[in-house]
Amino acid sequence: MTIFTVFFQMLSLLIMIGCGYVVAKKGMMDAHTNSQLSEVIVKLLNPLLFFSSAANSVGLIPLDTMALTALIAIGMFVIFIAAGILLSPLFDRHPDQQKIFQMMFVFSNLGFIGIPVVNSILGAEYVVYVTEFLLVYNLVFYTYGVAVMDGHFSMDSLKAMVNPGTVCSLAAILVIVLEISIPEFIKTAITYLGNAASPMALISVGYTLACSDLKKIFGEPRLYIFSLIKLLILPLLMLPLLRFVTKDPALISVCMVLFGMPIGNMPLMLGNQRGIDGSTCSAAIILSTVLCVFSVPIIVAFVR
Repeated sequence: MTIFTVFFQMLSLLIMIGCGYVVAKKGMMDAHTNSQLSEVIVKLLNPLLFFSSAANSVGLIPLDTMALTALIAIGMFVIFIAAGILLSPLFDRHPDQQKIFQMMFVFSNLGFIGIPVVNSILGAEYVVYVTEFLLVYNLVFYTYGVAVMDGHFSMDSLKAMVNPGTVCSLAAILVIVLEISIPEFIKTAITYLGNAASPMALISVGYTLACSDLKKIFGEPRLYIFSLIKLLILPLLMLPLLRFVTKDPALISVCMVLFGMPIGNMPLMLGNQRGIDGSTCSAAIILSTVLCVFSVPIIVAFVR
């Protein structure tokens, strides 16, 4: 797959984001509708996409590759945590905003954006790898992430790890490991429902863009520098390490795409719950999401 092919695939995702933008501007969708849509995506469509990917990949993915993917995901978070600790003071001197930048380095949008990107440019069969990254993501977020924001670790935060995404991710991995055959009519239903996750997620992103202050998003130089480090420099620095660990071109491609994903919503949501100003985080989320249309093809070009 050439850089131009990947670019046009990413451009198609940008068009879907644009549809969400138009829908919002035309008043066809409001904040309540977007909130409900996001809940449907997170609690139903994305989990079904994980499960359908696994159901359609039974017998195709070696168990040692699954184990290696989990180790790579752990390694990614270790590197991102170290980068966040070292670099976040360079972007803001305020302690609370440093916490936000630290979180933004670590927690990428592996679900809303990662799944559509992997699905679009690599294929639905590779989404199963994303489920492993998301399992590690949940573990790191509800331990390290909460500890960063609160200044201490709380066992209560672990209860939030039990959610539809985690349950379906575990179920998907069990289907692969145990080679469980799912009836064809069930596979058809969950595949159709899971396929709706990607366009719906991108429409939701477009709605958020339409409701944002574009000057705040596109007029802050430090956010471009942050996005450059997050989307390109860190992933490309990790490429030699990844090639040392595995020679599997498909696994390398999936992992590199996930390394280069934009900032996720979880740092913003957690910051809002703690009463921390989220305007900079919100702007960085939108900017990095738009810029990943251009950065992902560059990453894939280096992989090839």
